[in-house]
Amino acid sequence: MSTESTLRGDIVEVGRRMYARGYTASNDGNISLRLGPERLLMTPKSVCKGFMTPDMMCITDLEGRKLQGDRDPSSEMLMHLEVYRQRPDVQAVVHAHPPTATGFAVAGIPLDRAVLAEVLTTLGSIPIAEYATPSTRELPEAVRKYITAHDGMLLANHGALTVGGDVYAAYYKMETIEHFAKISLVARLLGRENLIAREEVRRLEQLRGTYGIAAPAPICADPDALGPGLGGPAFIDPNDSATCQVVQAPAGGGQRLVPNAIDGRRRVGEEDAEIRLTYRELSALIEEAIKSLR
Repeated sequence: MSTESTLRGDIVEVGRRMYARGYTASNDGNISLRLGPERLLMTPKSVCKGFMTPDMMCITDLEGRKLQGDRDPSSEMLMHLEVYRQRPDVQAVVHAHPPTATGFAVAGIPLDRAVLAEVLTTLGSIPIAEYATPSTRELPEAVRKYITAHDGMLLANHGALTVGGDVYAAYYKMETIEHFAKISLVARLLGRENLIAREEVRRLEQLRGTYGIAAPAPICADPDALGPGLGGPAFIDPNDSATCQVVQAPAGGGQRLVPNAIDGRRRVGEEDAEIRLTYRELSALIEEAIKSLR
């Protein structure tokens, strides 16, 4: 068991990495971990995560009462507490605003396509929790829907949240989400993605045990596993907590990869279609907009 001083140092190091990689700016982001069954170690509010020291950390109980520390705990403490209540297996929580992943969160686009084998085996899919006012009780309520089935999620118009068996594991999942978001963005800009077929997704899921990955829930790559409006049975309540990791994976018909052009058509379950523009078309639109302002 790590000593408290070591765990304080771990939080400082993870905060330094988050800031160095641009996952946080100014005083953004927060980190917490379990000190024991009834105590949490947490970053304080209003401190840049790149310049913390071990003595800055706060100790709270699972109800959010401060037990030790000169500073007040993070303003996002309620979100952390909800995670620990719902997931006894979670030992650490990381919240940050990685730019590309947060861009997807702002655009309302979940990272749920079967694109990268590594992401499928580690995280499955990365859904978007509904928008909630930061630092209020709305935020843990939004997180609650997905946290039992996912180790990582986007927060609508806010950022991303990851959890793990220790603070480094939680942080590495944040790296994975941002890396996935960058690759997905590039593929979308290029106009197409080759999606991993549903049958291959099932094979990858079976490899989780071989890799020693303890995923919180199975992958749902079949239409029947989805809720109303997503091609699934009507008796599933979309307001219920997620019970599996929903992944967009088409039937392969014997192929492991299925070409998927991003052509602006609405996909099942999406309210808004993606729009593709050439550079010339975009320039023309900008020019027309400028003229209308004159």
